[in-house]
Amino acid sequence: MATITARPPARPAIPRLTPRPTGRPGYSMTLERTEESAAVARRATRTTMQCWGLPEETTDAAVAIVSELATNVILHARTGGMRLIYELPARDRVLIAVVDRDARRLPRMRTPDPGADQTGRGLALVDALSDRWGYDRLGSKPWGKRVWAELRADGEQ
Repeated sequence: MATITARPPARPAIPRLTPRPTGRPGYSMTLERTEESAAVARRATRTTMQCWGLPEETTDAAVAIVSELATNVILHARTGGMRLIYELPARDRVLIAVVDRDARRLPRMRTPDPGADQTGRGLALVDALSDRWGYDRLGSKPWGKRVWAELRADGEQ
């Protein structure tokens, strides 16, 4: 009689992070707009921050920010995938951006109802964890908008 051993579900692989060829350090990657992509984005963010030797506090904040921004794309963008961008604009700054193809749906911070479900808190968390955040319209083709957050890379929040 054969014994069947259950395997845990395979984690989606992290697609290749593309390094910026010149200028300040940076990486980018493109993901599909699926639920699995949020987990991939979190792992890619943690890997990038660790490769840059950033403190655990900065890494954890960056992972939470990317998780919220990627989830917003997954839930609210109407078409296409998403592009993650990581930059070190200065030795003590990290810039994280999530780009999607939906130029018409812009991020809007809401005041969540404490008695309501858990939605509507993402941008408030991004605001709390970052030094500043915002968005840039990029047109309609191929990408629509970039939502970005900047935080200190020295572990001080």
